[in-house]
Amino acid sequence: MNKRDRYKSLTTSNGADGQRRTLLKMGLTSASGLSLGGLLAGCGGGNGSAAPAVAPQSTQISSFALAVLPDTQFYSRYATSAESNQYERHYGNEPFAAQTNWVVRNAAALNIPFLIHLGDVVDQVGKPEQWKVADTAMQVLEVNKLPYSILAGNHDVVNDLDYNGDQSKGTDVQRVLANEPYLQWFGTRRAQRQATFGGRDNTGFHEYHIFTAQEQKFMVLSLSWRISDAGISWARKVMTDNPTLPVILVNHQLLNIAPDAVAPLETDYGKMLWEKLIRDNDQIFMTLNGHHHGAAHLTKTNNFVNAVEEMVVDYQMAYQGGNGLMRLYEFDLTNNLIKVLSFSPWVPMKPANTLNAFDRAVLTEPKEAFTISINFAKRFARFNAAFGIGKATVASSLVDQARALVLKGYTEPAVVAQVTPKDSDDYPKLASTVAHWRFFGGAEGVAVAPGERINDVAGANPLTRDALNKGGIVDAEAGDIVWSKDRHRLSSAPGSVSFINTDKNKPRLSYFVTDPTASINAQTFAQTGYTIEAFVKINQAWDKSRHAWMNIMTRDGKRGDLAGFNGGDLESPPLLFAISSLREVQWEVVPEVTGTRDALASWSGEIIAGTWVHIAIVNDPVTHDTVMYVEGAPVLRNSSSVVGLATLSATSQWVVGGGSWDGARADGFFGNIGEVRVVAAALTPTQWLTARRV
Repeated sequence: MNKRDRYKSLTTSNGADGQRRTLLKMGLTSASGLSLGGLLAGCGGGNGSAAPAVAPQSTQISSFALAVLPDTQFYSRYATSAESNQYERHYGNEPFAAQTNWVVRNAAALNIPFLIHLGDVVDQVGKPEQWKVADTAMQVLEVNKLPYSILAGNHDVVNDLDYNGDQSKGTDVQRVLANEPYLQWFGTRRAQRQATFGGRDNTGFHEYHIFTAQEQKFMVLSLSWRISDAGISWARKVMTDNPTLPVILVNHQLLNIAPDAVAPLETDYGKMLWEKLIRDNDQIFMTLNGHHHGAAHLTKTNNFVNAVEEMVVDYQMAYQGGNGLMRLYEFDLTNNLIKVLSFSPWVPMKPANTLNAFDRAVLTEPKEAFTISINFAKRFARFNAAFGIGKATVASSLVDQARALVLKGYTEPAVVAQVTPKDSDDYPKLASTVAHWRFFGGAEGVAVAPGERINDVAGANPLTRDALNKGGIVDAEAGDIVWSKDRHRLSSAPGSVSFINTDKNKPRLSYFVTDPTASINAQTFAQTGYTIEAFVKINQAWDKSRHAWMNIMTRDGKRGDLAGFNGGDLESPPLLFAISSLREVQWEVVPEVTGTRDALASWSGEIIAGTWVHIAIVNDPVTHDTVMYVEGAPVLRNSSSVVGLATLSATSQWVVGGGSWDGARADGFFGNIGEVRVVAAALTPTQWLTARRV
């Protein structure tokens, strides 16, 4: 396993305060006052952008709703003992089960005949305990006779190769079916128990269902990760054999979200499906998929000049792995509308003392609550001239009813107003501070000269910009680090440094280091715990191929040289504070313990480039739990029993803005760093750099 495989092996935000609710793709918001679309991949585009609200109905309507579960992978993973039962431990319940229980409890009242799962049922395909969590949650539907479709996402198959145009690798027909856990836990026999079940293909990965709602029949055609040409032929035959049925096509991947976090973005795989399956099959009027983090909507026109509504939704990188968010799609046959509600049945179940500004039971952004106009009879006339409205049996909009049910008795937590600093000294001073580096002082755009010192506010551990082109670096120039006035709105430091021209492939990078004799080099924090804080902004031009795994801060040395280390990536430093290939914040450290030890990690959700974020990593000296906070919200993926921070020696330097791999300099930061603080104590938010002095 090399460094570039590390992530896979580990895983196999109306005013500044109002916007805090919706900024990070973790469901977090930015203290810098940007909206959700500014920080995270979001949704929007097509005809689904914010349609006018429909006036309350004075008469009954013919309407039904479909429940949709986007990627549940983290719900399955972090409800297991292997991950310290994080949901149960912190909240006393679990989001996956909360979702399915809510659906069965409200199916009759909301006229929900069917549920759709978008895949990535689990996070790690080879972990039976994760499959058991999913199994238990989906059994709730089965016991209550609520039919559903399900499919395998890339995390649910043994060989999850991405589509690159080559259908000879990574599709359903290249799999050893007997070795696939998905087929063992959600095989054909189990699917056959659904009253709506129509059939599966020969591999068992793809299925279709026919459900009846308001006297009309619909098909859900559910296709697992990387369908083969044979699978596509099967899907076409299914529609040929049922020529009058409107079809909702479900995949794990099809539509993506553009870098602006708002517009829809077509994928190569989605384009392939369009050409081979969708464009000449008029029955397909709607597609749903997950996989890509965020949400978007695109309207395309097929060969028959009819609209196909494509929608992607995936909340896994939201707060708490999705925070129980799911969707309800209402099909209002009377008023020719599809209405979309994005909500969490789990948030109102969480203990009141655990709630924070990121706990939103209903999402209200136009990209999350929207309406699509569709004349059903006209749209389906070519293949089903008899399609009708059905009996008007519903009192009012099901989406409105569902929203009221979710919010009944629930009050969103008040957002605590954050105060911007009055001056450059407006932050809590702490006696336990080991090092505090504040990057400001030079003129805008002027190079930070090699050899220039960055004072340590605590006094003992200054940083120095290292000499150019050491340790295998090539082409580095003085102008690769420049002074900047840009900063996080809650940082009292009046500026930052900007790391530019970074390219991991050369490698080209510049960075700061502590002195070889600095006292911080020897500290392990095993008895005190620690809090590490940093204000960072990823450059808007961030590119995975040149900047994946870039380091905010590391400690020198190779962790494979630590006594008792038996984990992977032996060439890696013992401490990694980095940005992954998915733009997640990675905090991965080797603990200071005797005997056998491995690296332990915390991971954020995806951070959108061009936006300042405050990161705090807090390690408790008693429990040794480590919790990462991004913009004040705790992330889901954290580690327990992390005792201190291992160091190779008393001369192993701390590095800001760069790192190493197998002893050579590597993976420089690309963006801005405002200030970094290391404290020998587990701090509370009132003591962070985002707080103000007392």
